[in-house]
Amino acid sequence: MSTYTQILYQVVFATKNHERSLTASNRPELFKYISGILNNKKCHLYRINGVEDHIHIITHLHPSVSLASLVKDIKIASSEHIKRNALFTNFRGWQDGYGAFTYSIREKDRLIEYVKNQEEHHRTKSFREEYIELLKEHGVEYDEKYLL
Repeated sequence: MSTYTQILYQVVFATKNHERSLTASNRPELFKYISGILNNKKCHLYRINGVEDHIHIITHLHPSVSLASLVKDIKIASSEHIKRNALFTNFRGWQDGYGAFTYSIREKDRLIEYVKNQEEHHRTKSFREEYIELLKEHGVEYDEKYLL
């Protein structure tokens, strides 16, 4: 029997100390690189975007890939790529941890639009505010001390 899955993830993680180091000019290069990582792991990328201090990835995971290992691989490889190519001069790394939220495939288009419009969205809302909303929306208990 074949394995069939349909798990749509939104993965969110920030720069170390939420530093605003991901300048707009080189973000497309970062997103292209992360897209290649996902492709190599047979994960389907629906959308990637972000702003100066964090990124969002909308993806379907291949059944052979664990979420934790995928995020770890993305963070390690993208950090090395950023430093090797001097993409963001003030980038000091990614924060520890991440947020990952599942969605019904019926929400795919709405989710893609939400991630597509990150720059506009963050003109009025901080990463912290957005992240707390996501945690609450998905019923995730959290400790304020970890939301620097």
